[in-house]
Amino acid sequence: MSVRLYIGNLPQTFESKELEDLFASVGKGIRFKPVFDRESGGCRGFGFANVEDEKLANTFIEQLNGREFNGNNLRVERSERRDSKDGGGRRNSNSSNGNSQGLKRKQTKKVVHSDAPNQEAPDPRWAGELAKLKDLLANQKTPV
Repeated sequence: MSVRLYIGNLPQTFESKELEDLFASVGKGIRFKPVFDRESGGCRGFGFANVEDEKLANTFIEQLNGREFNGNNLRVERSERRDSKDGGGRRNSNSSNGNSQGLKRKQTKKVVHSDAPNQEAPDPRWAGELAKLKDLLANQKTPV
């Protein structure tokens, strides 16, 4: 079973022969495909490599992650495969077809920031002054 690796932090212009030689120094059976920009035709700074086996993939990551290539330190890690139901990109991720079968997001507590004052707690900038005023009011005696 082949392992797919993410190769990041590539320079925008590089010789593919140099990169192939670097990969060949680790082992054989490594197929690399850079991702190119549609408009400029230059490398977008990353690509994907397919490695034949697990052991070679681990060696590849250990030897090349952080290694200098044409002035950049390479970033090599396992690629997360996208689910085929996704449609293969961000463009289709917000589709409203009512199908909740896809990947579910982890539930997180969201912090909502507001300029409205919180009624339960005093403003921390004035908490000391407010405590003094409360003490003064508590100690104040009014004749009845």
